[in-house]
Amino acid sequence: MSITATELKMNLAKYLLLSATQDIFITKNGKVISKLTNPFQDRVDAAKSLFGIIPDGVTLEDAKSESLNKK
Repeated sequence: MSITATELKMNLAKYLLLSATQDIFITKNGKVISKLTNPFQDRVDAAKSLFGIIPDGVTLEDAKSESLNKK
């Protein structure tokens, strides 16, 4: 999402909430001057990438023991 600096000033609370789920690019005179983003986005992306890796019916203990046996 891209917004002007003036829009950001007028609706800061709104854009702070939105920045938790998406990057917000702030423009001034038509040029991007800053980016408002979630500082933990890399953690969110890592967690999302793990969904579906362990098949249904496998317990956490089974997954841990299998991981330890591979080492």
